[in-house]
Amino acid sequence: MVQKSKKPPAKATVLAAPASPAEPKRRGRPRAYQPEIALGKALDLFRKDGFAATSLDDLSAATGMNRPSLYGAFGDKRELYIKSYARYRADARAAMIDIFRGELPIRERLARVYSVALDIYIEGESGPRGCFTVMTAASEAVADPEIRAMVLEGFTELDRAFANCFRRAIEKGEVPGSADPVVLAQLASATLHTIAIRARAQVPRKALEAIVRGAIDVMVGVSAKD
Repeated sequence: MVQKSKKPPAKATVLAAPASPAEPKRRGRPRAYQPEIALGKALDLFRKDGFAATSLDDLSAATGMNRPSLYGAFGDKRELYIKSYARYRADARAAMIDIFRGELPIRERLARVYSVALDIYIEGESGPRGCFTVMTAASEAVADPEIRAMVLEGFTELDRAFANCFRRAIEKGEVPGSADPVVLAQLASATLHTIAIRARAQVPRKALEAIVRGAIDVMVGVSAKD
């Protein structure tokens, strides 16, 4: 009797695990940085060296970001410069807005504005940096219409803020009624620009404060200071 041959047991089919999709390749540095901190580093560098003297390699070293990451986050060097300047203006506005809006005697108000300004102008690990507008943006404004518009807008905003202060001071009798608040505002702004330039040249703070006191005497009227 012939026995039927037994079929070998079927081999178990091993199912391979589905291949995980390949992760897309990332270009440049992962976005592990903090944009506001990086922008602040760029701002510090532009304030110190200006636009032309600041290279992309300098910006990369200061921010810890390579070039592709800088381009991806902020655009080219000009765009980064403009964003840095906008950040500077926003920070300065935030530091002074309460002083301009509050109700203070005109002498105290002006003294506080200039004190905050000197804090901004004198700060800097490598020495006083002055004002971004006066020290670098005004130069770039000659050939760049967008930067020029920002500079002029900043001048206008500052003049209006000072003019409102002087109008209130005239109404209160703190400043002679014959005074022109617009002209006084321009003098107040010019004083800010003067101490910014001198601060950059490392004139001591005490000397700058003496200029401020003299300017306030002229703007308010020496006869009205008491």
